[in-house]
Amino acid sequence: MKKLELAIEGMHCGACATGIQMLVSQLDGVQSIFVDYKGKKATIELDQDKVTKEHITKSIEELGYKAF
Repeated sequence: MKKLELAIEGMHCGACATGIQMLVSQLDGVQSIFVDYKGKKATIELDQDKVTKEHITKSIEELGYKAF
């Protein structure tokens, strides 16, 4: 398991964080995710054999946010 922290830009409210959390948690290989709206970041535990950082950031960006 790897722990990954991403900065996320573009969240306007707690619902934005919840939406990101719901989407990313459904990706195969993501064990857990916590999105901190106030801190503008996400903490993700993932299985690197199943999902990559690039796949996660692309999924977040498809929702209209910037993840890095």
